[in-house]
Amino acid sequence: MDLTENPCLDNICREMDNDRTDTPTRSTQAEDYQDLPQAVAVMSKRFADGHRIAPHAHKRDQLLYAVSGVMRVSTSDNSWVVPPDRALLLPAGTQHSVEMRGQVQMRTLYISATGAASAKVLLVTPLLRELIAELARAPMDFSDDPRAERIAELICIEMEAATALPLNIPLPSDPRLQRLCMTLMEDPSQRASLEVLAHDIGASAKTLTRLCNRELGMRFGDWRQRVRFTVALEMLERGETIKSAASHCGYSSPSAFSYAFRRVFGQTPTGFQTRKQGRTADT
Repeated sequence: MDLTENPCLDNICREMDNDRTDTPTRSTQAEDYQDLPQAVAVMSKRFADGHRIAPHAHKRDQLLYAVSGVMRVSTSDNSWVVPPDRALLLPAGTQHSVEMRGQVQMRTLYISATGAASAKVLLVTPLLRELIAELARAPMDFSDDPRAERIAELICIEMEAATALPLNIPLPSDPRLQRLCMTLMEDPSQRASLEVLAHDIGASAKTLTRLCNRELGMRFGDWRQRVRFTVALEMLERGETIKSAASHCGYSSPSAFSYAFRRVFGQTPTGFQTRKQGRTADT
């Protein structure tokens, strides 16, 4: 990946400025939020399905959150799926790109310091969601507004208490494992065993197992499940059926898919879709 060194390239900021915003009086240029006097700044934006923000970084820590739509955020060695009710916390200086899956209504927070040592996906509670929405109604510079300052403090408290979720997809550097991972990311419906897949790419299953543990930090089956759920979340957010998502992601039945989905996300696919409908009604 061709990563830039500039924290916020002018052409990226101009690209972002061309999109519609929920609050017309606010800037949609990320660089305008990096040096504000308050500790937390929030930017509201809308993006069309398929829009991509090129690799860039920011001076401040960033919390990427979408009221609706799914974001896929990538760095040189990792990838995350960020559905509604989830947010991605990125430490300052982290080079990343963002792809929009569906119509995305983004609320991105730029924070002076969170103490985060690495990126992580956080659960967005109803309280945190409402606090972010309220702060988005305040002026860009709210340093002389005691109420807005208190809301920002509460946001930081809620972020500290938020549950971290395993929604990252580590990306390998070994060429053999890269081929395997790309095969599954392009077609998550595959049910072939590691032994069969290993034979197709000319490596042993034992070698790939060792590489998975070393480069991905998890077993092959766990990594494949994360890829499947990444695709499933995007499909469900687009309004596709549970049956279609289950089939496309390699599950033998909707019930098997629902069981695995609930174990990871704490709710069924039906529950996820119901909450999506509630979010759509609120926005």
